[in-house]
Amino acid sequence: MAGDTVITIIGNLTAKPEIRYTNSGAPVASFTIASTPRTFNRQANEWQDGETLFMRCSAWRDMAENVADSLDKGMRVIAQGRLQQRSYTDREGAQRTVVEMQVDEIGPSLWRAKAQVTRTTGGGQGGYQGGGRGGYNQGGAPQGGYQGGGNSGYGGQQASYNAPSGGATDDPWATGGATSFGDEPPF
Repeated sequence: MAGDTVITIIGNLTAKPEIRYTNSGAPVASFTIASTPRTFNRQANEWQDGETLFMRCSAWRDMAENVADSLDKGMRVIAQGRLQQRSYTDREGAQRTVVEMQVDEIGPSLWRAKAQVTRTTGGGQGGYQGGGRGGYNQGGAPQGGYQGGGNSGYGGQQASYNAPSGGATDDPWATGGATSFGDEPPF
């Protein structure tokens, strides 16, 4: 969304993601990513760790369940999302403010690991293979992900784009019949 502070963080999960459900039944996964910058010190000729950032994160709906099922303590992850500031009153009555990350995309880092991806079935509302409304709902939470339904996006039904008929449906170069194009490419 316009005006949001979008960041990407790479780090390790400090604990297994914890899943809860809102009063309306929407799942939310909460977890913390520890990110430690490393720099090379030329005088000492060695790598040195910087100050660790512990970023509290949350993922909603289908992504929350996928995160809870797929990720575990210590896994190195790459997460992208929006920073959000929230104020609350603690048990002692003091006013507190925290900055958290509302995760839009997350996955394991394949730098020193392998992953086997399994697509979930479902009716996502957007993303790369979704359709329908796409993007975000009015509450700002992501709608869907890589899987989805509808008539748009990469995974939806194939659109014709006023292309000539003929050929295989997945072959964009096959025309299979007369077209308004010449036999020679235009370059």
